[in-house]
Amino acid sequence: MTDTSGISYVVNHELDHYQFSLSVARLKDMNRRSKKIGRTRQLKEASMQTKLRIIGGKYGGRQIQYSGEQRTRPMKNRVREAMFNLVGPWVKGTYTIDLFAGTGAVGLESVSRGSVGATLIEKHFPTARMIRDNVRTLELESTVEVVSGDAFHWLEHRMPSQFQPPSNTPWAIFFCPPYDFFLNRQEEMLNMIQTMMDRAPTGSHVIVESDTQFSDELLPYAGQWDVRTYPPAVLMLLEKFK
Repeated sequence: MTDTSGISYVVNHELDHYQFSLSVARLKDMNRRSKKIGRTRQLKEASMQTKLRIIGGKYGGRQIQYSGEQRTRPMKNRVREAMFNLVGPWVKGTYTIDLFAGTGAVGLESVSRGSVGATLIEKHFPTARMIRDNVRTLELESTVEVVSGDAFHWLEHRMPSQFQPPSNTPWAIFFCPPYDFFLNRQEEMLNMIQTMMDRAPTGSHVIVESDTQFSDELLPYAGQWDVRTYPPAVLMLLEKFK
């Protein structure tokens, strides 16, 4: 009788090796496909992240560009829409001041909804340059001023001598800084809000955006703010009556 055990071993070994190689090839192919899908998704998300749109008003639906810089932390569309559903009737006829402009979307939205003009302050120079590009695209150069600089410095050193809004016009003042400013620079933020409220004409409105870690009880005129929560954002609104 012929001993075939050696042949069987070789055949089985070759078969196992073939199946293993096939499995490795399939895994590599799946990995390549997964990476390709991941890259496609990242590119799509990046494209979405660098395009925002004005939601309502004269320029509603118009797209604005931004750099995609994480430091700008653009306000989510749903929060911006909710905010302007609240303040939309207020901003018409006001002069807008956005001290932490980021993408510029809030200030441009305000102008789109009837604000007579705006000053947008942004510390990050490339981002400020992109806001200017958007202002030119919308042909708002005579209406919107973009300041490249630190908001705290502007408030103390430039606003008293260089800021010239229309007279007898209430302001719409937006404070939408990086959330950690309400923790790491809390005293400066509260002083800034108080100073702007002191300088603002009667009938002006103040809008503060923070996250849920900050308490509105720390704000000037505590207890008088209209507080709305859109996790993780919190909007606090107040009208200056006198």
